[in-house]
Amino acid sequence: MKRLGVLLFCLALNAQAETFSARVIAVMDGDTVMVLRQGQKIKIRLANIDAPEKDQAFGMQSRDSLLQMLGGKQVRIDSLAADQYGRTVALVSVDGRDVNQEQVRRGMAWEYSHYHADNTYVALQREAQQAHRGLWTQASPQAPWLWRKHHPPMQPAPQARQYGASRSMPTMFYDAGCGRKRRCSQMGSCDEAYFYFTYCGVATLDGNHDGRPCEDLCGSNH
Repeated sequence: MKRLGVLLFCLALNAQAETFSARVIAVMDGDTVMVLRQGQKIKIRLANIDAPEKDQAFGMQSRDSLLQMLGGKQVRIDSLAADQYGRTVALVSVDGRDVNQEQVRRGMAWEYSHYHADNTYVALQREAQQAHRGLWTQASPQAPWLWRKHHPPMQPAPQARQYGASRSMPTMFYDAGCGRKRRCSQMGSCDEAYFYFTYCGVATLDGNHDGRPCEDLCGSNH
C-alpha cells in the first residue's frame, strides 16, 4: 500500500502541475485555505505538512498563524497534485515567504515527509522542537494523524461519508489529470476508487448505480 501511495504521488506530480496567483478568501485550519482564482473557488491543502485539527491542542493557534500570514492576500500557488478529497495540494508563498515551511518553523504544523524528500522540513521541525515553539511547548504533542484516528467525526455528513472525509488515514495523492483508469481492477483502494468516481467522474466504476464505486473495495463496511 505504501508503494502504491508513492507511485500515485509520482504520477500526480507530473499531472497538470501549474503555478498561478490567487487571493485567499478563507482559512479553514492550519494547512487548508480557500482561494479565488478568476472567479473560481479552489480549496488548497498545503503540501508536506500536517497541522493540528481545530479541536486538537494548538489547532486554533495553527489556524490563526496561517490566517495572519495569508488572510485576504494575493498568494502564489505551486500546485503539485490532488488529494482524495479533491483538494489541490500545493506549495504556497506570499511576499517571498514559503508558507508551508513557515508553519513548521513556527511549531504550528508537523512536517510530513512520507511523500517528499525535502530535508528542509525535517530540519525546521527539529529547530522548532529545540526552541519549544508552538505545539512543541507541550510535553507529549500528538501527531494530527494519530489524533484523527482516536477522534472520528460523530455524525459525518452523507457526502463526507461517501468521499472518505471521516477516514483517519493521512492524505494520499492521486493523479490530478485523472489519467486513464476506468476499471475497478485498476484501483488500489476504496479511497482511490472514490477519487476517480467523484473527482474524475468515472461512472463506469459504479456498475450497479447505487452511488458507491467498486463494491469489492467499497462494500457496506467501508
